[in-house]
Amino acid sequence: MSKLPHVGTTIFTVMSNLANTHNAINLSQGFPNFPVDEKLTDIVQKIAKFPVHQYLPMAGYPPLLEKISKSIERCYGRSVDAKTEILVTAGATQAIFAAIQALVNKDEEVIILDPSYDCYEPPVLLTGAKSIRIPLTDDFMPNWEIIEAAMTPKTRMLIINNPHNPSGKTLNEQDFIQLEKMLDKFPNVVLLSDEVYEFITFEKKHYSVNLNKNLRKKSVIISSFGKTFHITGWKIGYLVAPENLLIEIKKVHQFLVFSVNSIAQVALSEYLDQVDVLQLGSFYQEKRDLFANLLHNSRFELLPSEGSYFQVASFATISDLSDVDFCVNLVKEHGVAAIPLSVFNANGRDQKLIRFCFAKDSETLKNAAERLCKI
Repeated sequence: MSKLPHVGTTIFTVMSNLANTHNAINLSQGFPNFPVDEKLTDIVQKIAKFPVHQYLPMAGYPPLLEKISKSIERCYGRSVDAKTEILVTAGATQAIFAAIQALVNKDEEVIILDPSYDCYEPPVLLTGAKSIRIPLTDDFMPNWEIIEAAMTPKTRMLIINNPHNPSGKTLNEQDFIQLEKMLDKFPNVVLLSDEVYEFITFEKKHYSVNLNKNLRKKSVIISSFGKTFHITGWKIGYLVAPENLLIEIKKVHQFLVFSVNSIAQVALSEYLDQVDVLQLGSFYQEKRDLFANLLHNSRFELLPSEGSYFQVASFATISDLSDVDFCVNLVKEHGVAAIPLSVFNANGRDQKLIRFCFAKDSETLKNAAERLCKI
């Protein structure tokens, strides 16, 4: 009997395979198609000749842990103990899996806010716990009253994603004030904050759990070098948590991967001295604005994108098809791949919305927009 009977091939794989089959422009899966910074590739080329090919310490390469700690202090003003509060992971997905496996027990409950990324629920189910899926509002913001009403003595974890995938919306300081008040009433609940797009925000500065002294005492914060430096194939990220939680997460981590890719860790440790992560927002904002301007005369209605590298668009005035069927048709008939939002909802709610990834070079965005404007 399957432990995950409802899990099949992900929509990201389905749409990317369709794009390949029909030679379509792939704006579905969230991976950039432009070159990695030459500074980083030069570092990799250089250190590949050094003795950096064996196991590193389980928690991470010590100099990299120190660089992460300094980055958090610079970006958020939070002092983090590099030895006891940071764990380098094999991507954000592994960080999320390890945290849930370590901290959630059988028959407990985990609240997930829909639309939600598909890696949240499987580890919950594998622990024998129950996922409680609560829809965000129509503009993809949390209704804290509804969320609080769903909290019970069995609630062990609440998962938030900020900036939000797939919508590109961001939480603000007032959201965190309400969240803090709510969690004060449920002291046993752990907050898992997925912040992999933390450095890709636009008009509004990212508000991280790192900024809230009370919340961070009960939070696991997930970050991603893959997203930050568009090296998604490296599968390297990290999580930050108070020592009492991290002790338990490390117990799971050591039997999942033990330690993470050595060359990647050493390279990133050196690279962090040469790059300013706070400049990434403007880099991606140019791409967001270019894509939006190119689609200005299309029949799609673009929703606000405040962070991440995703643009949600409504096709309600274009077609009565379901969002899944519309995306399939979009690939086959118009040569552009996108992701339907209904697949991120437990109830399959279809709002006639699709997600484009604009983390592409300008030529790709122009060619895709040209096709989309003909619809």
